[in-house]
Amino acid sequence: KIAKMPEGEKMRQGKREEEQQQKEEEREGLIEFYGSYQELFQFFCSNTTIHGAIRLVCSKKNKMKTAFWSVLFFLTFGLMYWQFGILYREYFSYPVNLNLNLNSDRLTFPAVTLCTLNPYRYSAIRKKLDELDQITHQTLLDLYNYNMSLAQSDWSTLSTRKRSSRSLLHHVQRHPLRRQKRDNLVNLPENSPSVDKNDWKIGFVLCSEDNKDCFHQAYSSGVDAVREWYSFHYINILAQMPDAKALDESDFENFIYACRFNEATCDKANYTHFHHPLYGNCYTFNDNSSSLWTSSLPGINNGLSLVVRTEQNDFIPLLSTVTGARVMVHDQNEPAFMDDGGFNVRPGIETSISMRKEMTVRLGGSYSDCTEDGSDVPVQNLYSSRYTEQVCIRSCFQLNMVERCSCAYYFYPLPAGAEYCDYTKHVAWGYCYYKLLAEFKADVLGCFHKCRKPCKMTEYQLSAAYSRWPSAVSEDWVFYMLSQQNKYNITSKRNGVAKVNLFFEEWNYKTNGESPAFTVVTLLSQLGNQWSLWFGSSVLSVMELAELILDFIAITFILTLRWFRSRQQLSPPGPPPNSHDNTAFQDETPALGAPHRFTVEAVVTMLPSYNSLEPRGPSRDGEVGHE
Repeated sequence: KIAKMPEGEKMRQGKREEEQQQKEEEREGLIEFYGSYQELFQFFCSNTTIHGAIRLVCSKKNKMKTAFWSVLFFLTFGLMYWQFGILYREYFSYPVNLNLNLNSDRLTFPAVTLCTLNPYRYSAIRKKLDELDQITHQTLLDLYNYNMSLAQSDWSTLSTRKRSSRSLLHHVQRHPLRRQKRDNLVNLPENSPSVDKNDWKIGFVLCSEDNKDCFHQAYSSGVDAVREWYSFHYINILAQMPDAKALDESDFENFIYACRFNEATCDKANYTHFHHPLYGNCYTFNDNSSSLWTSSLPGINNGLSLVVRTEQNDFIPLLSTVTGARVMVHDQNEPAFMDDGGFNVRPGIETSISMRKEMTVRLGGSYSDCTEDGSDVPVQNLYSSRYTEQVCIRSCFQLNMVERCSCAYYFYPLPAGAEYCDYTKHVAWGYCYYKLLAEFKADVLGCFHKCRKPCKMTEYQLSAAYSRWPSAVSEDWVFYMLSQQNKYNITSKRNGVAKVNLFFEEWNYKTNGESPAFTVVTLLSQLGNQWSLWFGSSVLSVMELAELILDFIAITFILTLRWFRSRQQLSPPGPPPNSHDNTAFQDETPALGAPHRFTVEAVVTMLPSYNSLEPRGPSRDGEVGHE
C-alpha cells in the first residue's frame, strides 16, 4: 500500500509518524529512571529543598568551591547523625520524670504492732529454760567469776532435774562459750590469771558433723557473745516444741491497760496476736481488712492512744537486756519485721509519734526492675501476705537454709515438707546456719539481686516527741486508778508503765510517681530539631532523601541487569531449535503422481517500534502469490 502512495503523501506520512513518536518520548512515564548516577545526583541537588545541596551543582566549574561545599555538606551530615546517636541512646536508656502529687482525702490508718520486749517463760518450755539458765550461770562463773543470781525455785528443783538436763548439757557442751585470743580459741581454766581484756575476745565454735571444719563466731563484747550464745540454745528449745500453739499465751489485759482510737475504746476485734522469739508477745492493731480504721482529721485526738505495761515480770534476763515496749508502723497485709522498722518506747515516758503517709509508684517494664505482685520473681513467698522486698529476701534465705542445711530457721516461716532446726535432730545445723548467713550477707546466694522492689509501695515517715508520764504531781492518782481498774501492782512505778500516741501529722499525703521522660513524640521532636538545625529542612526533605536512595537502588539494579544481558549477547549463539534445512526438498525429484510444488513469496514489512504503535485502521496481511 505504501509503495502505491504518491511520493508527497509518503513524506507527509513519515513526518506525522516522527512527530507522534517525538511527542510520546517527551511524554512523562509512570515510572522513570535516570540514565546514570551523575544525572540522578545533578537532578537531586538542583531540585531538593535541603539547604546547601544546590551549591554542589552550581559551583561545579570551580573545583575548589565544589570540594569545599562537598566537605562541608558531608561534615554537617556526620554531625547531625552523631546527634541522632546521642538522642537514640538517651531514648533507649528509658529515663523517667519524678512526679510529686499532694492528695487530700480520708486516710486509712496503718497497722500498728506492739511487742512487750519481754520473752516470756512459757510453761511448755519452763523446765528447759531453767536448765539453760543454770548452765549459763556456771559458764559465767568459770569465764568471768560472776555469780549470777537465779530464782530459788530453780535451785530447789535442781536435784530432780539432773537426769533430764543431761541431754541439754550434752548439746551445750558441744557448743561451749570460750575466750579467744587473737585467732586461736582456747578454754580457760577456772583459776586462770587475769589477762588484758584488749587481747581477748569471747565466742563459741560451731563444727560440722564430722568435726573436720569449724566456724568461729567471736565477739569483741562479752554481752553480745553471751546473748548470741544463749539465743542459739534458746532457739533449739523452741524448735523442739511440736505444736507452736503451746507458746500462745496471750495476756492482753496485763500488757495493754488502755486502748483508744478516735476517742473510742478498742476491743478484741481490733487486734491480732502472735509470738516473737526475742520480743515476746506482740499485738497488731487495725490489721483486719474488713473493718479498717480511718482518720478524718489529723492530730493527737484522732489517732491511736495506748497505755502499756513495761515491767518485766518472769522475764529472761540473758535474752532481753532492755525494758519498755517495741512499736512498728506498717501497711496492712504486710508482716511486721520488728528488727528492721521497729523502735523502742521508754518506760515512764509518753511517746507521741506523728505520721506522714507517702506512696511510691514506679514504672515497670523497661523503665525499672520493679515487680507488680512478685509473680515474676524466682523466689517462693513463704509468708501469708502480699509481696514486699523484705518478704522475698527472708523467703530466699529460708529456702536456701532448707536446701543446704536440711532444716528451717525458727525465725522464718516453715516451708512445706520441712522442719525447724534442732540440734537433737540436726547436730551441725548451727555450723551450717552461720556459714550460710555469711554467704547471705556477702550476697553469694543472690537473694538481693533476685528480690526486686515492688512497683507500688506505701511508707510512713515518723517523728517522735517525748515527755514524762505521768508527771510528778499526777502520778499518785494515775497509778491508783490503774490499780483499781487493771489490778496494777508493781514496785517500780516509774519503770512500770508507758504511753504511746500515734496520729497523722497532716490531712494530705504525698504520692511519688514516675512518667516516661523520653517518649516517641519527644524523640521525633528532637530529631526534627536537629534536622532543622543542620539543614533547615522539614519532613518532606527527608522524603526527598529517601527517594534519592530508592532511585539509586533502582538504577543500580537496572545497570546490573544490562550488564548481565550484554554478557549473554557476547556468547556465540547456537542453532535455533526448530530450524530445518530446505535444500533436501529442493534437490529431490518429485515422484510420479506427486502433487505440484508451490513457491510462496511474502512481502515482509518491519514492525514499528513499541512507542509508535497506535491504531491507524484495519491491518492487512501480506500478499501471497502462486507460481
